[in-house]
Amino acid sequence: MSLPTDRKYAASHEWARLEGDVVLVGITDNAQDQLGDLVFVGDVNVGATLEAGDVAGVVESVKAASDIYAPVAGEVVEFNEALNDQPDLINQAAYDTWIFKIKPANPADLDKLLDAAGYEASL
Repeated sequence: MSLPTDRKYAASHEWARLEGDVVLVGITDNAQDQLGDLVFVGDVNVGATLEAGDVAGVVESVKAASDIYAPVAGEVVEFNEALNDQPDLINQAAYDTWIFKIKPANPADLDKLLDAAGYEASL
């Protein structure tokens, strides 16, 4: 498995990458592989203020539904609208497809997440 090292990972299988003053959040390739073909990504509430670990949205596949968790505390500022019509973009390229953006209350909270090696070891 080759994980991108330009981001952090949550034990709950989200990845988080700081871009400017927001954090892009997606799910890992391992998570999408376990779920199978995604048929829905959503229930993301833009404008919501979340704590780290709060449910931020949901991904559904032909096999299961799974919550997506906020990796850091902050305000959800954007949902990837392309996923409304093409949830399988995540299946095609999990690390190139973000689900939502969150403006972190404290960007240093990213340091509490796993690096690529730590996430890989947790699998």
